[in-house]
Amino acid sequence: MSDLGKPQNTIAVLQKYNFNFQKKFGQNFLIDTRVLDRIINAAEITKEDFVLEIGPGIGTMTQYLCERAKEVAAVEIDRNLIPILSDTLSEYQNVEVWNEDILKVDLNRLALEKNQGRPIKVVANLPYYITTPIIMRLFESHVPVESITVMVQKEVAERMQAKPGTKDYGALSLAVQYYAKPEVVAYVPPNCFIPRPKVGSAVICLTRHEEKIVQAEDEDFMFRIIRASFNQRRKTLVNALNNAPSLPLEKEQIVTTLEEMGLHPNIRGEALTLEQFAQLSNQLNSKADNPAADNLSFDTQERPDGSLPKQTIHGRP
Repeated sequence: MSDLGKPQNTIAVLQKYNFNFQKKFGQNFLIDTRVLDRIINAAEITKEDFVLEIGPGIGTMTQYLCERAKEVAAVEIDRNLIPILSDTLSEYQNVEVWNEDILKVDLNRLALEKNQGRPIKVVANLPYYITTPIIMRLFESHVPVESITVMVQKEVAERMQAKPGTKDYGALSLAVQYYAKPEVVAYVPPNCFIPRPKVGSAVICLTRHEEKIVQAEDEDFMFRIIRASFNQRRKTLVNALNNAPSLPLEKEQIVTTLEEMGLHPNIRGEALTLEQFAQLSNQLNSKADNPAADNLSFDTQERPDGSLPKQTIHGRP
């Protein structure tokens, strides 16, 4: 029975193991059962689902997932939490805990071996300092993911679902919306965590597009244009792209292309939709002497080495 969502039970487990929070891992454990229910319901977990949980902590949400899902793989980087998870998850036979860095796990192989390559669901209370690298790696490495339901910093969630012309709209908005439909399903105040974070949080559900909603002939080139457009947000799009060292574009090319699209040369990047960025990149790419793109991933970590983690812990210690 899941019982760690109650503050007194979480505190009891932490005291039992004399656990010290690691600031470097961004650890903030959820202690509100209503929020836990919202996350599980938003993710629409059923007995048909294989779920990947990132950062299970002491197993609070893991217990909920085990009771609703067919199988759960929980990846936890902090080795000090592994004995605790062995204890708190000992009653569940459908969970496997991996003591690994999620950025180094071969997630495509995980989906293939554990779910026969069928789409998986991802649920997580993500460390805020590494939210974007984790989410973008899930998308960019083409892991078969049906949805990603995660707790993130409130401002990050709002940027993910921001629309053109708003202050929150930027490269992250476009990157996420290229791959998925974002929807904030709950706002969570600091008092729902232990220890309390200094910022508000939000639960956002990213539902993967079944088919691409825009056609970019060169995805890397499109995202180079998008990043350059927002690196100098106050500049016009023409000047931002012309000043970007990674883009082999002449100012006249940019102006002409915008005019061909019916856009004014003084327009800023924040005004363009995802569809317009795709069209702009397709037309500019055909005119540009475009060298091989650099590593454009939003992930700042080293890529995985292709091996599965060897250290695993099953439901019972």
